[in-house]
Amino acid sequence: MTRLGILLSGRGSNFEAIADNVAAGSIDAQIAVVIGNRAEARGLEAARQRGLNAVSIPSKGLDREIYDRMLVEELHRNAVDLVCLAGFMRLLSASFIREFPNRILNIHPSLLPAFPGLDAQHQALAHGVKITGCTVHFVDEDLDAGPILIQAAVPVLNDDTVEALSERILREEHRIYSEAIRLALAGAYRVEAGASFSAEGTRKTSWAARGPSPSAFPPPAGIAAAFRAGAAGPTRSYGNRSGSPLPKPERSCA
Repeated sequence: MTRLGILLSGRGSNFEAIADNVAAGSIDAQIAVVIGNRAEARGLEAARQRGLNAVSIPSKGLDREIYDRMLVEELHRNAVDLVCLAGFMRLLSASFIREFPNRILNIHPSLLPAFPGLDAQHQALAHGVKITGCTVHFVDEDLDAGPILIQAAVPVLNDDTVEALSERILREEHRIYSEAIRLALAGAYRVEAGASFSAEGTRKTSWAARGPSPSAFPPPAGIAAAFRAGAAGPTRSYGNRSGSPLPKPERSCA
């Protein structure tokens, strides 16, 4: 059975949603360890109350590389297969990411690539967008830029505050993170490379993880979902040990 490692810094509400689904049997995995970088993180106490292995590894004052080596050692000690960031408020080093290639998931409170980094909800309100949401993506060495696995749209209301918008986004986070873990465990996606260009005109590679038809994950009522025709076959695929391409979905998210 796949072993999950959860990294968190705060209350751990996404961790608890994942743990609920693991306990209910809707995620075919076990939580091997929950690690917090703050001893006072409420998520650690929630893990202990569930009888899970909760480990505090305080990060304050430690060099990033040194701290990440400590994390890696603890994750390997617990034979973790898939790392899930659940409100883990630290940037991971390249050396950490290379230890778990295409095996680290993160959830971000915006429809990436829009509004990466901190205060995504505030950014959405400041820019006056009408729809925002949340994204589960694989973690690579760039900030909030790894292959997108699943997204959910959330409306931005005229009288929204950061707190109100954050709460609505969080409800969707709790729903799609577990769905993303199920997709990752099943290998029900492929990663496709395509060409894009930076502001300087430099060619770069953009990635998108294609899962099953988005009709399986409808957006909230009142939100129009935008779809486009499925892209051409992948130039690179993961989660398919045979090496042959996964079947192309009928539709894929725009």
